[in-house]
Amino acid sequence: MTNPSTHLDIVATPGVFADLATAQDLVTRALSARGLTGGIVDAAAGSDEVIVVPGAGVPIDMASHRSVVRVDLGQSTPDRSDGIRTHIRGRGLDGLRFAIDSVYFHRFHPGTIVSYGDHPEQRVELRVPDGDGPFPVAVLIHGGYWRSRWEFDLMDAMAVDLTARGYATWNIEYRRPDEHGWDTTTADVAAAIAALNTAPGDLDLSRTVLFGHSAGGQLALRLAADSAGKPGTPALAVSLAGVLDLRVADERWLGEGAVSNAIGARYAGAQETYQNSSPISRLPLGVPQLVVSAASDDPNLLEISRAYYAAASASSDSVASIEGPGGHFAVIDPASEIYQDMVREVDARIRGTRDHASE
Repeated sequence: MTNPSTHLDIVATPGVFADLATAQDLVTRALSARGLTGGIVDAAAGSDEVIVVPGAGVPIDMASHRSVVRVDLGQSTPDRSDGIRTHIRGRGLDGLRFAIDSVYFHRFHPGTIVSYGDHPEQRVELRVPDGDGPFPVAVLIHGGYWRSRWEFDLMDAMAVDLTARGYATWNIEYRRPDEHGWDTTTADVAAAIAALNTAPGDLDLSRTVLFGHSAGGQLALRLAADSAGKPGTPALAVSLAGVLDLRVADERWLGEGAVSNAIGARYAGAQETYQNSSPISRLPLGVPQLVVSAASDDPNLLEISRAYYAAASASSDSVASIEGPGGHFAVIDPASEIYQDMVREVDARIRGTRDHASE
């Protein structure tokens, strides 16, 4: 088997960038960070996967490409044309960095896509460690304030790191409520977890850990509460800078009204839905928990995590807390100190020192 190429082309339609030099600088830094070469070109040669920035609403001629990551700098409908592996949209110029990371992880650390429903967003990326199982399972639920422009590529680095540490990783995508409704999102996350029962590989489902980042923290801990005491109850639920109190998050208009946009109403108009969905209202969850928060995160999210930990500690739940340096994404960055602290705590709880992975 040949080694994957370290060269990556970004094919951009002339004029798609307001200032080409700014885009080139961003691309150079992002490629260098992953040990790749390449850059922005008018056309790409060869059969490797490329990034294409065609411009809003412009179709891509796939005749020249084996596989494409499409990038639209503004918001757009998803492009599900054959040959387009993923479509990064609505993330501005920084979408180029996310696209480069996506190609890197797909090329050098590929997983297996597993569908758990008929919709294209009802999918999971499974990575299974080398060696003999059964392997503990890390379920990853991404954030993005429940908005469709943010997808499960946010968790790629964490998935690759945990797989290298001996966890099978189950990185789930789900339909977001801005395009599909709140109940659909909740149902998709539950269905994605249920699909573990038929997942390929030698998996130890009794050692399943739910990891949820930001809005995914709400989804993970709400799912833990829904599944407590039932078959498939997780061994541990981990909130990574999670939105754990929806009432407070709505009152403070976090994410420019992300909570009410997702649920479809402010707290006063949908109290039952908020209470059923908000982890702090579901205490005790009946599942052991780890609450992780970074000191330089949004102070509202830091306060919410601290208040949740205090309330959970006063309940019958087993709960621990980790705080450390960094911002909102440090908690899912394998290079950060707080991430390393978090993994050591999870390892101690799930595998113990006799099975502790080297770092």
